[in-house]
Amino acid sequence: MRVATDIGGTFTDLVHLDEATGEVGLVKVRTTPPEFNRGVLEALDRVGASGDRAVTSFFHGTTVVVNAITERRGARTALITTRGFRDVLELGRSNRPALYDLRFVKPEPFVERSLRFEVTERLDHRGHVVEALAEEEVRAAAARAAAAGAEAVAIAFLHSYANADHERRAAEIVAECQPQLEVSASHEITAEWREYERTSTVVLNAYVKGTADRYIAGLDEGLDRAGAGPRRYVMQSSGGTASFARARRTPIALIESGPVAGVMGAAVIGRAIGRENVLALDIGGTTAKTSLVEGGELTISTNYHAEWTPEFPGYPIRVPVLDIVEIGTGGGSIAGIDRAGALTVGPRSAGAMPGPACYPEGSLEPTVTDANLISGRIDPANYLGGELEVSVERAREMMGKLAARLEVSVDEAAAGVLRLANAKMVAALKLVSVRRGRDPREFDMVAFGGGGSLHAAALAEELHVPSVIVPPAPAHFSAWGMLMTDLRADYVRTHIVAAGEVESADLMRIWEEVEQYAIAALADDGLGRERLTLARAVDMRYAGQEHSVRVQWPPGELSAADVAAAVDSFHEAHERLYTFRIDKPVELVNFHMTVLGEVEKPKLPRLDPDDDVERALTGERMVDFGDGAPRATAIFQRARLGAGAAAAGPAIVEDPAATTVVLPGQTFAVDELGSIVIDTRPPAAGGAPAATTAIGAS
Repeated sequence: MRVATDIGGTFTDLVHLDEATGEVGLVKVRTTPPEFNRGVLEALDRVGASGDRAVTSFFHGTTVVVNAITERRGARTALITTRGFRDVLELGRSNRPALYDLRFVKPEPFVERSLRFEVTERLDHRGHVVEALAEEEVRAAAARAAAAGAEAVAIAFLHSYANADHERRAAEIVAECQPQLEVSASHEITAEWREYERTSTVVLNAYVKGTADRYIAGLDEGLDRAGAGPRRYVMQSSGGTASFARARRTPIALIESGPVAGVMGAAVIGRAIGRENVLALDIGGTTAKTSLVEGGELTISTNYHAEWTPEFPGYPIRVPVLDIVEIGTGGGSIAGIDRAGALTVGPRSAGAMPGPACYPEGSLEPTVTDANLISGRIDPANYLGGELEVSVERAREMMGKLAARLEVSVDEAAAGVLRLANAKMVAALKLVSVRRGRDPREFDMVAFGGGGSLHAAALAEELHVPSVIVPPAPAHFSAWGMLMTDLRADYVRTHIVAAGEVESADLMRIWEEVEQYAIAALADDGLGRERLTLARAVDMRYAGQEHSVRVQWPPGELSAADVAAAVDSFHEAHERLYTFRIDKPVELVNFHMTVLGEVEKPKLPRLDPDDDVERALTGERMVDFGDGAPRATAIFQRARLGAGAAAAGPAIVEDPAATTVVLPGQTFAVDELGSIVIDTRPPAAGGAPAATTAIGAS
């Protein structure tokens, strides 16, 4: 069987596919910090993976890299750089998010100044040697780093994106004279220009390399003991997978390994039902994450900043990352009161241990999950299919402390927590849609994660998103998404040329060089050239501009007409993003090559037609939808809903590990893939559903 695992802040999810029957199974266990591998192996043990049910392929999403950065648990790292550039990490960029913030604090470098060493060497911007590498200085710097207690060394030389010879030789010298040090060179990770961003990227790769290596090695050993096969992959931030060996070399490419699989799955579901414009919404125990898929294509960027907030510029990382906005508002987010007396939700989280207040030995502060439980949206007797006992009384007790400080009732406090959590999630959804020039009314929302289907209907209504799609097993959807991904390698090379002056033959030489590097990255994954698909893109700009716009380029041989068509596409894209175009020469800046190695994927199962919605009705309960007037609401068991079943809200549809809320005035129907499709439009705009029942309209 094939297995995919996803570690969340509260739960670790596992999805397994029987390759003989096509049957899909689900497992959910509590996350086990700080030994996250233990939860993964516990979930695998529940599957009974052995004999005829041996694991042939293993896919994994992990937060170990981002956690090591945010919690500052990486290696003591040194930097070897070009003479005169010791302080580039300190100088950074001046484009801080809040220009007039008098309390602004610059990001603190991950390498202290005493561990930054300069050596003699210099290249120009075309990669020509201006000054040769002083090898003895490299040896001396490595010795001083080791003597100062460094565990890892990052090497970043000026203009190494154009010529990596000096960096390559420096890395060899450090490995020879100080073999105990983990070495990372910037050209191995990114071949884009801009010395600050490249230096930041390689420093963070060196910082997390030891942590990621130990984690993946430990997981590897556990899989060996479980008898798993050799095909073992880790989810990359770009939306593809990499072998364990490749992931251990460049772990910074796993910075958003956890969240991206769900977005990949959302794109697959959207394409399958003919809705290729989707807003992916993943609400877990600690965070809410959202990303936009347009025309079935994901937005990949190398302009990622770890720990970025509207007040903090973060740390740039120049690796391909799916464009995801993440906020600290999830089911375990703690509600409190700030110094001004206002209600707050997140970013502090109750996590897996102790968990929300309603859990056994749970938090002493109320969370978003507790608010949903108090409102009646979650059934305490059916939480995780009844596997985890939760207490409404304890949730009300902890919410009562907050309510007393706010001088409101417990129910009003719970409703306020949910309204504030929803407001934060709406702001995040606007960041990937409205703020990027996209109209939410032209997209459908795919909601998943343990809390996605609890909040999605209200968020979609607020943004006028016409429909919400809740896929089967939404609480395991990110793990399922990993089974739908391909092996992927991305390579980017900076080479600035004028579009109107470059010859097609020169362009082909650049593309062939970039293609060679990208294909080499997949060499150890065992795929032949015939199974690889290549895609090109170029960052383009008007001459004299600072920013650029990415444009897709055609495959194969290039003609002058192809270049002219790409320039026209750039003008159109620039106008769409910035509302103007100008009559100026256009430059090509960064050449992007993506190589996909196709992996066999499970087929999407179809439900049998069955519009008998009453068969799934299990009863009613009083639910507060935020207006202070609880109403009797129909409760449906999702497993009994066939394709074509439909009903009007208010309604609650229960999975073993997730709950879907349908608000008053909305309708829902089940499609042939088993997804619940909620029509959020009022009847006057959306019309009556094809098949409805009075059930749930009481």
